[in-house]
Amino acid sequence: MGACLGACSLLSCASCLCGSAPCILCGCCPSSRNSTITRLIFTFFLFLGVLVSIILLSPDVESQLHNLPWTWECEEGPVLQSHIDCGSLLGYRAVYRMCFAMAAFFFLFALLMVCVRSSRDPRAAIQNGFWFFKFLVFLGITVGAFYIPDESFSNIWFYFGVVGSFLFILIQLVLLIDFAHSWNQQWLGKAEECDSRAWYAGLFFFTFLFYSLSVAAVTLLFIYYTQPSACYEGKVFISLNLVLCVCVSIISVLPKIQEAQPNSGLLQASAVTLYTMFVTWLALSNVPDQECNPHLLTNIDNRTILAGPEGYVTQWWDAPSIVGLIVFILCTFFISLRSSDHRQVNSLMRTEECPPLSETTERQQGRAFDNEQDGVTYSYSFFHICLVLASLYIMMTLTNWYRPNETRKMISTWTAVWVKICASWAGLLLYLWTLVAPLLLPNRDFS
Repeated sequence: MGACLGACSLLSCASCLCGSAPCILCGCCPSSRNSTITRLIFTFFLFLGVLVSIILLSPDVESQLHNLPWTWECEEGPVLQSHIDCGSLLGYRAVYRMCFAMAAFFFLFALLMVCVRSSRDPRAAIQNGFWFFKFLVFLGITVGAFYIPDESFSNIWFYFGVVGSFLFILIQLVLLIDFAHSWNQQWLGKAEECDSRAWYAGLFFFTFLFYSLSVAAVTLLFIYYTQPSACYEGKVFISLNLVLCVCVSIISVLPKIQEAQPNSGLLQASAVTLYTMFVTWLALSNVPDQECNPHLLTNIDNRTILAGPEGYVTQWWDAPSIVGLIVFILCTFFISLRSSDHRQVNSLMRTEECPPLSETTERQQGRAFDNEQDGVTYSYSFFHICLVLASLYIMMTLTNWYRPNETRKMISTWTAVWVKICASWAGLLLYLWTLVAPLLLPNRDFS
């Protein structure tokens, strides 16, 4: 009897893995939207790749690889008997291949899901189910990525990572602006509804906190990333971004802006200012000048290796990379959980208005109900494009945005610095546009 029950359980699990998202939930879980469960599982695929990338960056993995019985030594390191250079299985080259596999996997689904309008489309079943087969496809692409000849792959894929990361930084700012607008609107509504000053005090507290952190960030950037008689580029970047943040903060509270955008205010401006300082910090951490960048010093095997023309052996777990990883995780979860609830995100991700749930929609405990029979709640293709860009962003984050060179080491370049600084400027212009657009285009609805 136990064997029969076990077999039935395995068959049930297999049918769930080959079927749709409702089978994934257990009986103790609350009922959830099918679209939300799908996004979370795809996000799990992304985080699984990130975890593998972090493991492959571990110094202990390389030492264990040398001890494998099916490898032999050569001048450049161990080589598998299948003639795969083990260097491609370690360090930044392994991260490049793992993230290439993730980007290719999500790009494949972005192409496959173009113009899906509702769950009645046969392709929607592929989007929301067949998880076992998706995992096999993901695994197959990953294995194939490690067979790509090294040659110029890393150098070419580096520039793909730069462009994709630039776009993902902008997406992060869009999500931040949308979150701050929704936050400000909800708390102002609570204050008017409850006739309580506590909500106003809360808005003032967080606005003051964000501006205080921004001022502290500017101070620390000048202390650690500039020198009195050097580091002129860093001084210009910090000062210029500070001036731009002050300007957009003033513009956000101008009477004309407040009249056209009643929900705009200093809370959103303070959040954008803090994020701009964060991106500025990331940019300065890539300045290829030892005197202006404390992150160019790292300790490996109890000896200090300096960054220079000969290359730099990098570790991803320095402060900018760790904070960048945390921001990446929060942003990705926001895309997965809240994209169908926020207006600014919906304008990008939804193909049409989300239809109300019908009375016949089944909502059982521990089951996912189909909420897309009359229309999708988000653009499947754009969601996967976001995950493609997220894969490229995490690739650059884990490798500290360092460019591979011919010696198979990593060097810091001005390319990463300018990409991040330009992303901060583009983000500020984007926020400025959200403020002045209602004035410049009065006939359009920006509510």
